[in-house]
Amino acid sequence: MAKKPRPDRNDKAPEASLQTAPSLRRDKKRRPDKAVVTHQTPLRDSKRIPYSPNKLTSRPAIAQEHGIGARVSRRAADRLRAGHVWVYASDVESLNSGGGNAPALLPVADSRGLLLGTALYSPTSQIALRVVSREAIGEAEWLDLLGRRLKNAMSRRVPDLNSEKIDSDSFRLCFSEADEIPGLIVDKYGELVIVQLLAKGLDSAAVRERIVETIRPIVSPASILERPDPRIRELEGLSAPSVEPLYSADSKNPLTATQFRLNGLTFHYDANAGQKTGAFLDQHTNYKVAQDWAGVLAPGGKALDVCTYQGGFALHLARVSKHVTGIDASRASLEVAERNIAANRDKLTADVDWVAGDAFEILRDWASAREQFDAIVLDPPAFAKSKRAVEGALRGYKELNLRAMQMLKAHGLLVTCSCSHHVSGAEFEAVVAAAAADAHRRVRLRDRRGAAPDHPVVLNIPETEYLKCLILEVE
Repeated sequence: MAKKPRPDRNDKAPEASLQTAPSLRRDKKRRPDKAVVTHQTPLRDSKRIPYSPNKLTSRPAIAQEHGIGARVSRRAADRLRAGHVWVYASDVESLNSGGGNAPALLPVADSRGLLLGTALYSPTSQIALRVVSREAIGEAEWLDLLGRRLKNAMSRRVPDLNSEKIDSDSFRLCFSEADEIPGLIVDKYGELVIVQLLAKGLDSAAVRERIVETIRPIVSPASILERPDPRIRELEGLSAPSVEPLYSADSKNPLTATQFRLNGLTFHYDANAGQKTGAFLDQHTNYKVAQDWAGVLAPGGKALDVCTYQGGFALHLARVSKHVTGIDASRASLEVAERNIAANRDKLTADVDWVAGDAFEILRDWASAREQFDAIVLDPPAFAKSKRAVEGALRGYKELNLRAMQMLKAHGLLVTCSCSHHVSGAEFEAVVAAAAADAHRRVRLRDRRGAAPDHPVVLNIPETEYLKCLILEVE
């Protein structure tokens, strides 16, 4: 006798970034199509239920008039029922987008036809489907849901935005899957709000309009600008964004550059330059923690910030150190870092200099020359863009940490970070421990940290927990 299908687990879940799900062996015996779970609607080919992208059907089905929708593997279905929201292209068993231009939304069902929800569809991406609802919804319902979720995401940050205890005016307002809007990033830098669309299903005028009308009453920005990620734009097949702001309070002279505050320090921001959305807001709480620990373990000492970008850690260290050196491969980034130093000169105690070049080569040379520092920060870019790159990434992390430990004075501070979400926290800590063994140093863990609270973690979606930051005392 065939086993009855297992009921859905709690299907209220958020979303996230890029990791292959563990393979699960498929049962050899297929379960009969007639099996029915009382709280699910089987998708029957025999009943032709018309599908309208703008109207919620009374009996949600994937086998509509032309079979529009996607059926996914058992592995993908189990993943979605466990709370994740992605379906990889390799797990799509059949898909009918209705011909013509690919729709933004598709209903998703398991191999038996039981509805799993409605997803944003990306026809060219490795992540083919991103579930946005566990119900069958159309475009109008999705736009309303997007607006409510974006409003909720910003409202959760409002206490920090208005807090007198936090001397910052810049936060992540929406963190994609972690805020239940897969593919949407919204960052606030002072008077500017920057939007990134990272999924094909969001690439529409209606979505942009709903985002703008939701943001404006809560944040009151001078400008809202869209800033694409070139790599994601290519992978997702996104259209080229307009060079004009999505919104500007002054349409004749739209603001695209400003200054913003983090932890009482001033940083320059240009929406037309820099990486990601322009800065790295995920580290803003770690900047302050690094400053505090440097004040404890290396007050008035000599500090080094490796991969400084525009000087985030360096400026904070310069509040408690005598001398700070920042290293980065990008001269353009170091020019912005120098402007940031000038904007904060009266708040800093250290002399600061910048070195442009490859961090690996510089640290290797300085370690051989027996350079010494009281505090070192390692904040490199993501070394592992895929699972296949993890082994090489771990070698890179070990090399950087080894050289840093060779240059640190006794009881010096090491702040070491990884933003490679394919490298787990356990793997990162193991490779730092291996570097300590090779350097013949005893390393004491003083704090273990992640991204700032405005980058929330959803346990059902491990990709949301990507940033690792270890505060270490190297004895």
